[in-house]
Amino acid sequence: MEKQLSINVDERVERAVNYFKAGYNCAQAVVMAFDDVMEMSTEVLARLTAPFGGGMGRMREVCGTVSGMAFVAGAIAPSTDPSNLEERKQNYALVQQFADAFRAENGDIVCRRLLGLEPMVERAETAMPSERTAEYYKKRPCVEYVACAARIVAEHLNR
Repeated sequence: MEKQLSINVDERVERAVNYFKAGYNCAQAVVMAFDDVMEMSTEVLARLTAPFGGGMGRMREVCGTVSGMAFVAGAIAPSTDPSNLEERKQNYALVQQFADAFRAENGDIVCRRLLGLEPMVERAETAMPSERTAEYYKKRPCVEYVACAARIVAEHLNR
């Protein structure tokens, strides 16, 4: 059964964007904006979601914002009993709903395609995160993806 909350969509989007602009990765920013839904501290959430940034470990696979939405889906529509297939179905359906909404707005859910980074460079060159400078924010649409993902989750919680 899904959690039901009444939350301010704009406030959640702002929180997520502010976390991202403070240097947290895309997945961390989305998830930390829903710390109350997750029932965890932002510190624990930052630790658990750090590997999902940059399309999972900066491998540029599924966008970290989409992974962040999936992470939050685990709290909204939990699936804890492996024998309860209905719970798992509800969880998977919510993850797919979030991903479909993101894809509809942004054209894809894969980091490298969203950022126009195909073909990919060798992995050894991609592990170092980019420094967050004014130039970074000019050339990377990631802040908009963070805002989009946070809004999708917040709007769902208000339905």
